[in-house]
This record gives sequence, structure tokens and C-alpha cells, in this order.
Amino acid sequence: MVSLRMQLDLQMFSQEKTEPASPKKRQESREKGQVAKSMELPAAFILFFCFLSFYIFGGYMKNQLTLVFRSIFYDYLLMDITTANVNLLFQQLFMQSIMIIVPVLMVAMVTAIFSNYLQIGVMFTGDPLKMKFSKLNPIEGAKKIFSARTLVDFVKSVLKMSIIGYVVYDTLWAEKSSLMELARLPLENIFVFMASVTLKLGLKIGLILIVLALFDYMYQKYEFEKSIKMSKQDIKDEYKKSEGDPLIKGKIREKQRRMAMQRMMQEVPKADVVITNPTHFAVALKYDSNNMQAPTVIAKGTEYIALKIKQIAKENRIVTIENKPLARTLYAQVEIGEAIPADMFQAVAEVLAYVYKMKGKAN
Repeated sequence: MVSLRMQLDLQMFSQEKTEPASPKKRQESREKGQVAKSMELPAAFILFFCFLSFYIFGGYMKNQLTLVFRSIFYDYLLMDITTANVNLLFQQLFMQSIMIIVPVLMVAMVTAIFSNYLQIGVMFTGDPLKMKFSKLNPIEGAKKIFSARTLVDFVKSVLKMSIIGYVVYDTLWAEKSSLMELARLPLENIFVFMASVTLKLGLKIGLILIVLALFDYMYQKYEFEKSIKMSKQDIKDEYKKSEGDPLIKGKIREKQRRMAMQRMMQEVPKADVVITNPTHFAVALKYDSNNMQAPTVIAKGTEYIALKIKQIAKENRIVTIENKPLARTLYAQVEIGEAIPADMFQAVAEVLAYVYKMKGKAN
């Protein structure tokens, strides 16, 4: 009973998601569009830089707007009201309006792209656009409504509105004396004052939202890392899928070894001599002066494999010679299919000469 309980505890522990996500899991999540991203960061950057562009391009926009009204009052009011003139009027007004807002639109577009790139880099995926019926599950929807993330979002919204409200109040309170004097100022001065206050508020609010969005990004990153964590069992399963089951791989390697041994044993009957130790090592050599520059090892082995090589050599009347130092050296330094090194030529040549002499006497 105790051992069963321990097994269950170990199984539950292995299922706990305590391990950081593997690179493969991160890549799969990225392909599905699941990344650490704050939706508030691009909006905050766009707000701040758009107001900053108003400050930078304000003179240009004022001149363009002045030209529009001047052309309306000095040129277009004197035109005859015809279909062609009205079309021309609206076309020119449209183009002039575009020229006024183009700088702001360009700044907003570049800021949006750059702020997203800072968070997730370059990513193209259509997976989030796919129809998924699981998103229509009312139970899952209710869980999201009453989740911890929803509570955090609510607290963030309240905090954001409180800070922005305080900034607006503080800014307007600092300008209360100027606000009281607006009724005595010319219309142009009123517009200048209102534009100045609006720009000041926009820049302040933009900076505040950027700071809050950075904290939100850190929170989103924490939540994302938490959501993609893996259990020890997940890591094992992923390894099996990517590298293969160790048991199956072991069986494949064993089969490969058997096949390699079979091929090696098939080469033993072609040998000229088998050099032994006499029981622990066996090395089969072959030399063909027409095709080989030096004698070549075509089979070797120890213990059981050495006995098998000697047995096949005996069945095929291959000469077996006992030479302990040479057998050990050949086994240790020369792989199957390789020619013997130059420092062994003398010893191997003596063995082969003896073998050829024995074969000559036999013939």
C-alpha cells in the first residue's frame, strides 16, 4: 500500500509543470502565434510619438492648414458651382488634408511596427486566424472571466485611469490662472494655449502609459513562461519523439551490430591468414598484390567473436598462426577494412611468407 502511494506521488510529481520550456516547445508555441506580448506597449508608444510628431511638425501642419483655408476663401469661393468644379474642389481638399496628416500617419505606422518588433521580432503565422470551436466553449469563457488574469487586468485599468486622471487634474490645476484669462484673449491665442496644454498632456500621458506598458510586458512574459512550462514527463516524451525511443534505438543498434558481424564473418573465408593470441584475440588478414598496397584487416574480434573467426577459418582451411604481440597490436591499432601501418610491414610480411610457404608445400 505504501509503495503504491509512493508510485502515485512520483507520478503526480512527474506531471507537475516545473521545468522551463525546451527550445522545441518554444518554437512550436511561436509557430502557433503564442508569444509574450503586451498589447498596451504599441498603443502607448503610438500615443507618445504621435503627440511628439505634433510638436515637431506643428509648424508645417499649421502652414498647410493655413494654405487650405486661404485657398478656400480666396480661390474656391469665386468658382462657379459646377460638377467639375466641385469634384476638383474635393480632390484638392483631400490631397491637401492627406499632406497635413501624412507625417503623423508615418510616425504611427513606424512606431507600431518597431514596438511589435521589439517584443516578438519577425513572425508570420496564420494559426491565430483559424476557426477553433474550443474558443466558443462557454465554460472556458467563464473561466477566463473569473480568472486571476482578469483580476490583474481590472487592477491595471483602475490604476491606469487613476494615474492619468491625477496627471490631467495636476496639469490643468497648474494652468488655472491661464484658464481664467481665456475669455479676455483673442481667438488665436486661445487656440495656441489649448494646443500647448493638449500637447503637454499627451506627452505626459504617453510617457506614463509607456512605463505602465513596460510593467505589463514583464507580467505578460512571466505569464507566458509559466504557461509553456513543461513537466519532467513532457520533456521525456519530447525527447522520445525527437530522438526516438531508447529501447527501440537500442534494438536497432543491436541489429546493426549483428548485421555488421555477419558481413565480417562472411569475409573470413577470403582471408590469407588468421593471427591469434591464441584464445582472446583473432585478426584475419588478406593481401592481394594486384589491388592492395598492403595487407588489410578484414575481420577481428575478442573472446566469443575470436573463437567464431577461428572456427570459420578452420572450416575453410585458412592458416591460423599464434602470435600474441602481433595479434594484440593489430586488434588495437587497425580497424576493419584498413591496411596495416608501415611499422608492421616486417612482422606481417614474415607471417605471410610463412603462410605462402606452407601453401606451396601443401600444393
